[in-house]
Amino acid sequence: MQRSLTEARPLIRLTLPIFGAQLAQAGMGTVDVMMAGNASATDLAAVSVGTSLWIPLILFITGTLMGLTPIVAHCMGAHRAEDVSTYKRQALWAAIFMGLIAMAALQLAPPWLFAVMNVPDTVAMLSTQYLTALSFGLPAVALYQALRAYSDGLNHSRPSLMFSLLGLVLNIPANGILIFGGNGLQALFGNAIPESLAALPALGAYGCGIATAISMWVMCLGMYLYTRHARAYRHVRSGRGMTAPHYTQMMELLRIGFPIGVAIFTETTLFTLIALLIAGLGEVVVSAHQIALNFTSLMFMLPMSIGMALTVRVSHALGQNQPCRARFVAWNGIVLSLMAALINNLILWQGSHVIPSLYTGNTEVQALASQLILVAIIYQVSDVLQVSMAGALRGYKDTRIIMIFTLLAYWVIGLGSGLLLGRSAGWGVFGYWSGLILGLSAAALLLGIRLHRQSRLMIRAQPLNNH
Repeated sequence: MQRSLTEARPLIRLTLPIFGAQLAQAGMGTVDVMMAGNASATDLAAVSVGTSLWIPLILFITGTLMGLTPIVAHCMGAHRAEDVSTYKRQALWAAIFMGLIAMAALQLAPPWLFAVMNVPDTVAMLSTQYLTALSFGLPAVALYQALRAYSDGLNHSRPSLMFSLLGLVLNIPANGILIFGGNGLQALFGNAIPESLAALPALGAYGCGIATAISMWVMCLGMYLYTRHARAYRHVRSGRGMTAPHYTQMMELLRIGFPIGVAIFTETTLFTLIALLIAGLGEVVVSAHQIALNFTSLMFMLPMSIGMALTVRVSHALGQNQPCRARFVAWNGIVLSLMAALINNLILWQGSHVIPSLYTGNTEVQALASQLILVAIIYQVSDVLQVSMAGALRGYKDTRIIMIFTLLAYWVIGLGSGLLLGRSAGWGVFGYWSGLILGLSAAALLLGIRLHRQSRLMIRAQPLNNH
């Protein structure tokens, strides 16, 4: 018990700023949904559908760039600080490329995708406008995530908290002004504003996209300036500027990071495809689904942050050539994640009827969202287990198997059973959510077996270092 508490303290110290940063970034999506919902049910549906497209893209980029975190942590554990800046530059190049590609994808893909998925015309038009505006912020958020992965790998997780909070704080008034126009300004500053500003048009979902893109650029610039000049990074900072892409180092980063990105993308697209598949069931179902998913995703940020911190702690222990300690760190963190899941479930159980009213005044949407939140309680444990186990495996740089397992669990088991129950069996949205439960449970089982075997193999490979 004493050993567990001793290891839990540094893990929690690392986790809490990561949790705050994750919560703030997810909060931007929550603010978008909540404020759009106060504009109209159509704007809420448009932002909900749009969010289900851009979030998976940015999470794929984030996951790929997370390959930098175990590389940096390994370098620091092995006392190779001189290599850190070199890998950081390659991550910045990767972020630029992926951010530009994602921006182009969001501007070109939505119209035909919405047509294929039978999204109502009004919702499709507003959602396309929202995504077009927001897409200009994707290169910025990609660069921000690269700098964040670099900082987290150095055990400096507080800067990402600071600048994520800055983005969230900016996003709220920007949304108010751009979504509601002059009415939004009057709500913020009263009747003291000039008449010319009071006449500003309400842009609805389109204004929401502009506000989020602005917030993304502010976060990026703030993180760049901080990591460039703060003393905490002096020991790993070299005097050289941006160097050309280096094939070998870029491939190492992608070899570790790309499977992480695919795994996260696979999990997220399970939720995305479900959101698109139920789009034809009407605005009430779409809105209720998004509200339940949005809030449960916020609750999920704590165990997800523990998983991200586990990557750093396990990587650092392996960099110091201590595989036995790395195994203990991993399983101790998983137990901590389960405790977080139980707290989350208690909150969801007690707040299932109150939470939806924070998003919308529509009683039909509230009633359905409350039921979905209760269903979400079932999959919380499986979701927490799989994300913490995946975080520990990333510390072992064992990322390819995570990709394979998640593809099988989410797209074959999760989506397949969701389609079977939702469409064929006629369960509707509850059938799709049942598919989520099955997919996440399968992922947790497979990743748990892999972590057990991988950690034992590392110990057996280095018997002289079992301390």
